[in-house]
Amino acid sequence: MPKDVGTYLSDQQKKSSGEIATEWGQMEELYNKKLWHQLTLRLGNFVKNPVFSKGDGLIRMYESFISDFEHRINSLALAEIVVYIIKQIADPKQAIDFLEKIKEKVKSSDEAKILCMTSIATIKLKGRDLEGTKSIVEECRSLLDSQDGITTVHSRFYELSSNYHKLMGNHAEYYKDALRFLGCTPLENIPSGEHTERAFNLGLAAILGEGVYNFGELLAHPILESLKTTDKDWVVKLLYAFNSGNISKFEELKTIWGAQPDLAAHEVHMKQKISLLCLMEMTFKRPATNRQLTFIEIAEETRLPENEVEMLVMKALSLGLVKGSIDEVDHKVHLTWVQPRVLDVQQIATMQDRLQQWCDDVQQMERLLEVRAHDILT
Repeated sequence: MPKDVGTYLSDQQKKSSGEIATEWGQMEELYNKKLWHQLTLRLGNFVKNPVFSKGDGLIRMYESFISDFEHRINSLALAEIVVYIIKQIADPKQAIDFLEKIKEKVKSSDEAKILCMTSIATIKLKGRDLEGTKSIVEECRSLLDSQDGITTVHSRFYELSSNYHKLMGNHAEYYKDALRFLGCTPLENIPSGEHTERAFNLGLAAILGEGVYNFGELLAHPILESLKTTDKDWVVKLLYAFNSGNISKFEELKTIWGAQPDLAAHEVHMKQKISLLCLMEMTFKRPATNRQLTFIEIAEETRLPENEVEMLVMKALSLGLVKGSIDEVDHKVHLTWVQPRVLDVQQIATMQDRLQQWCDDVQQMERLLEVRAHDILT
């Protein structure tokens, strides 16, 4: 054991007591036996200990201990340890310089490299270096797209990317990446104090996001439960109204959502979106043999003037929400397909009824063939 490492570990054991002193002793033993994997695992847990929440203990640990054998540590594990070390570096420039050096050391591993870049971009975002953050986010995304499976690195990246888009006011991009973050991060790993704010922000982003017409995935996520016991539970009700194209409920809730500045400023956009969702829901509810809608039926359901129905359908067709044709002479719309969505319980019940009807029709045809079989075969 090098003299400085031995001295450092001995000093730490003398300064500490109880479990912490025992931990230092066990790490010294693993270091002496050159059991690098076991030492890495213990270090990965030790750097999270609350004893390091203040001061520069982790920085000194890196300089006096970890740096001696960092070349023997798994690249991703080293990057994970460094994520905690940089929290003790107050100067952003010094923290970025340190991360750049580590990134060079772990460049053989894309995941470790991405984790270092994500940490650098997080520091830049806090310093409002938006251009620097954007370029790193784009580079990381292209690297992640080539990775197989989901790792803890994905979680860190999607959190960074969603925070960037939130700051930039990109509702649709924020919604996509914030949902991806929730998709690869167990809810218990997110501080409970953040649940309500995340759910509220996601709800607003879903409603305001350009091109967001699928709310089912968010509605199925347990994070929305955090809103149901607060004064923001109206967001959940509004999301359900949009998901089912329920314009009556949308207008009923207007007295509440109208007080939210972001929503009030986009009322026209919201009305157009829920009208499109209403058309999708009308198409979804109808059996495949009866998807011919009149302009009057659509106008009544969407509460739009009849002369605006054609533009609404054209908009839905152009966005790929539905497929079909418009009969301008008879003022009818024939729709053959509706964009697949994640369904809520009520929509699944509708689909169950449709499947039951289909089964009944098949059985009826089967009985008809049995009765007419003689005529067909002779």
